[in-house]
Amino acid sequence: MIKKLLLPLFLFFFSVANAETIKTDVLVVGGGACGVAAAVQSARSKVKTLLIEPGPWLGGTMTMGGMCVLDGNRNLPSGVWGEFRRKVTDYYRNRLGYDTTHNAILRFEPHIGAEILKKITDTVKNLTVKMKTPWTAVKKDGTGWDVYITVNKESVKIEAKVLVDGTETGEVAAVAGAKFLNETTNVTNRPADNIGDITWIAILKDYGRGTDKTILKPEGYDPTTYSFLKGKDIRPILRAIELPNEKYMLNWPEGAINAAQFNIGSKQELYLKAKLRTLGLVYYIQTQLGYKNLGLDNEFGTPDHLAMIPYLKETRRVDGLVRMVPDDIRKPYERESKLYRTSIAVGENFYDNSFALTYASDPPDVTVQYRAPYSIPLGAIVVKDQDNLLVTEKAISVTGLVNVSTMYPSVQMALGQGVGATAAFCAFFKTTTKHLNVRIIQGEIMDYKGYLMPFTDIAQKDPHFRAIQQVGATGLLKGVQHLNDDAVEIHFEPNDTVKTAEIKPVMSEIYTRFFLWFNKEKPGEKFTLGNLVSFISDYTLTDPKTMEAAIQKAWKPVFKLPGELNINRGATRLEFAVLANRYLNPFAKTVDISGKVVN
Repeated sequence: MIKKLLLPLFLFFFSVANAETIKTDVLVVGGGACGVAAAVQSARSKVKTLLIEPGPWLGGTMTMGGMCVLDGNRNLPSGVWGEFRRKVTDYYRNRLGYDTTHNAILRFEPHIGAEILKKITDTVKNLTVKMKTPWTAVKKDGTGWDVYITVNKESVKIEAKVLVDGTETGEVAAVAGAKFLNETTNVTNRPADNIGDITWIAILKDYGRGTDKTILKPEGYDPTTYSFLKGKDIRPILRAIELPNEKYMLNWPEGAINAAQFNIGSKQELYLKAKLRTLGLVYYIQTQLGYKNLGLDNEFGTPDHLAMIPYLKETRRVDGLVRMVPDDIRKPYERESKLYRTSIAVGENFYDNSFALTYASDPPDVTVQYRAPYSIPLGAIVVKDQDNLLVTEKAISVTGLVNVSTMYPSVQMALGQGVGATAAFCAFFKTTTKHLNVRIIQGEIMDYKGYLMPFTDIAQKDPHFRAIQQVGATGLLKGVQHLNDDAVEIHFEPNDTVKTAEIKPVMSEIYTRFFLWFNKEKPGEKFTLGNLVSFISDYTLTDPKTMEAAIQKAWKPVFKLPGELNINRGATRLEFAVLANRYLNPFAKTVDISGKVVN
């Protein structure tokens, strides 16, 4: 009898003890755009992943924060971001007037964005999501991490091999002991928990002609604060921020404030000031501009009908393995470090989608080179001197000018996929962030339709997409900057002829035999198909005629190349990329975290 009683008691206490500790391969703390994408990719990479989010919605800035008009990365539907974009477009496809053009600005109601993200995570194997789950402490445990969360008012420990800080402000990394660099673009000191410029977004709704939705005059209201709108026709402004179902996203740079500007020391004071500034704008639009029919929509279910969280443009940035600077956007191929070779995501955002967009400049100024599309390097997400700790959002290791673009939600969602692939690499191979293999991580990203290079003229569905991405990531063929209407784009230019001077430095860096071959063959200004076949033969130790015949036979059915093999004409960039990727495999050459080739 005693034994029969003891066994259930033992099992009960064992289960209780076990319930107090959760073990996972990857833990993502924070369900913003980057955190969700990181968790999704990590789980899809076949490692056990847990995502915890203190708030009620997934999506962070673009849902709970209301930043739901996204122009960034509209030409670069990379991986998880492209998946989210397609699902949003499919949801609104039947709405009259909704723009379903492949590269249209993405517009959605915040709660719909949150629902779509939740549906995506619900379908991913190996992924567990815990909402409304605050975290309380972070501790190092060997090469892994212990994070304490609160579940039903009880403390629960999570043991993780890899920890991803998915918060906007690097909160987890700060508690974990990460170092941050004190470089910001818009604050001279760092009060209010290191927050820079913020605005508080509101969603307005057109309740119809004749209705009066005027709010009470906000505390401290001063109409001169909004004088930049005096005499303006705001109809084109409203079109720029229009959402489905007669709603509008109200976000405006003139309303941005920071703690230094008002000598505010606490986050709560700063947030209240930002809310009152936005409510004042709503009141001004209703009373001074006569749009009483535009009222606050209760999209978020908050007492003041404003977004659940503020829209932060800048915060502290971590000291990472590398730091991405403006020249990594302006002239990535000219820098001593070749960080583009370590790319885990792409970004394309040349202006802030804001309330003032339509009257800021006409046409918008897009000539500044650092507004061109770019690649984000692997080392920017890895915390220096901390094993298996990765950062996201505005805490990544970039300068202030770079942050202007990388902080954007659609860019962060693309980046999250790279973060997830990196976390999964460490967990799957039982290694640490000290031993990252750039090419394996990049290969995993491309397996799940992610971009490494921001080539806007080569679509994902192109049969040569992967070959071009891989060759582009070596620097053998460089992207070309173009101004297309109001957008700066990076093109691959597949039909251009390969210049010998362009490929010679990288070929010599990657292949030790190239120098000897080059001095023997002495190719001309244009690198011909004959030159390419000759070097492939030399590199693979194959008879030149045999190699030429094999390539000719596979030209259309296997390589899907147009025309025919003609060894006397210059090789096009497309032909070079496809054949070099197949026979020379430059992407297989190891590179370190700075992009240097390791022979």
